[in-house]
Amino acid sequence: MSTPAATPAPSATPAPSAALTAVVTGASSGIGRATAARLVADGWRVLAVARREDRLAELAAETGCAVLGVDITDDASVDALVGRVRELFGEGLNALVHVAGGALGVEHAAEADLAKWQTMYDINVLGAVRVTRALLPAVRASGRGDLLFVTSVAGQEAYPGGSGYNAAKAGEHMLAAALRLELNGEPIRVIEVAPGMVRTEEFSLVRLGDQEKADAVYDGVEQPLTAEDCADVISYALNAPHHVNLDLVTVRPLAQAAAHRVARHQGL
Repeated sequence: MSTPAATPAPSATPAPSAALTAVVTGASSGIGRATAARLVADGWRVLAVARREDRLAELAAETGCAVLGVDITDDASVDALVGRVRELFGEGLNALVHVAGGALGVEHAAEADLAKWQTMYDINVLGAVRVTRALLPAVRASGRGDLLFVTSVAGQEAYPGGSGYNAAKAGEHMLAAALRLELNGEPIRVIEVAPGMVRTEEFSLVRLGDQEKADAVYDGVEQPLTAEDCADVISYALNAPHHVNLDLVTVRPLAQAAAHRVARHQGL
């Protein structure tokens, strides 16, 4: 009589893989805030950073993400960010999502306010370089790294009144392009997401300094992009298989054909 086959022992349930980790800058409002919330919902461990700590506290209460007040134009503040990343995530960091930026003014170049130009360059370009330089060792150490920059169509297309912001975002665009070449052969993706018209609570208000003028930017435009629309694109790029690199994604509302060409309809 044959011996019954032994019943195989149940295999141990594999331990879940460790959650991916991300730092999101500019997380106190707009695209940065929406991105931090979306990545938490995707299962990532997120450190959300910005200057306004009261806004960050609200985000932490809503999403459970970690937060830290950081000024990306200040070396000491960014050094503190490096220490906090190490405390939270150890030596490795999977993604730096750099959203912090912004525009100031709509003066033509002939009437340029150089203080505004300096601020835009400091935030959009030097801030991006400072944070990238500081966190790149941790991104390298992860073995599966992403540097994602949220730029703008303003970095690709000039328009009247946009020269200062055009120049700053073009600088950030070129930073991403150079990094992609410099890091070629390493397991680090360099991704650029360039939104067009996005209606957030602060972008146009900060740029124009007047709520009525800010609201007029979107007059007659059917469904401008939202911060959540941009967060969807960022989430897709980061969660795609790591051999898939979205070098540059330009995302606009259907109503916008170019930075300076937007369909407007009365009554909207």
